[in-house]
Amino acid sequence: MFEMGAFVAASPVLRLLGRGDRHPVLVLPGFTASDQSTVPLRWFLRSQGYWTHGWQLGRNLGPTHRVLLGMEQRLVELHERHGRPVSIVGWSLGGIYARSLARRRPAMVRQVITLGSPFRMEVDDRSAASNLWDSLQGGFGELDEMLIPEHHKPKLTVPSTAIYTRTDGVVRWYTCLEDDGPLRQSIEVRGSHSGLGVNPAVLLAIADRLALPEGSWKPFRPPFATRHLFPRPATYRHTAA
Repeated sequence: MFEMGAFVAASPVLRLLGRGDRHPVLVLPGFTASDQSTVPLRWFLRSQGYWTHGWQLGRNLGPTHRVLLGMEQRLVELHERHGRPVSIVGWSLGGIYARSLARRRPAMVRQVITLGSPFRMEVDDRSAASNLWDSLQGGFGELDEMLIPEHHKPKLTVPSTAIYTRTDGVVRWYTCLEDDGPLRQSIEVRGSHSGLGVNPAVLLAIADRLALPEGSWKPFRPPFATRHLFPRPATYRHTAA
């Protein structure tokens, strides 16, 4: 509720950030959520000058065959409609989907931005949603890709930004971190997992990333007046231990 209040209060200022280049943006909801949960985020991105789209697959109840096929079809549809690569913003489980799409269809993806997405979770890791996930798992589709540890998967070839908060409350924050390296960055904010889609610091970071010219990349540097909203981020480094 605090983040929603901050979103309403900051909206007039956020809308002054500038105009986008009208490239398409696909927003994917988190586990158990639907396009309804991303309405404020998509409204904000439209106000910035982007063609913003929901996934139109109903409630996200995990990687069912319908969802896995439907997401890829949605990406192909938007790429053909706009004739340009699509930026994908994925919240929580939606971010894991976004990274998978970027690996399967790199030519159609401009960049990936994840919000509290635990893409580094491994088989024995747990989150606040694990019990519900376990109860629904019988209806999931092909899970082989999701069971491969992130550090064993090929690096994304498109720019990737991982936004996370240490006070997430649903997933462990360090499972949401991006590698250190070219075209990759983690951004830390203060807030909650459920409030990431309306958190003004998150919206500021997303707007900055989407405004990068196609084919170029530079690390996020918050404006001086907003630096207190962005703690110094951590970076994931895998070790055998």
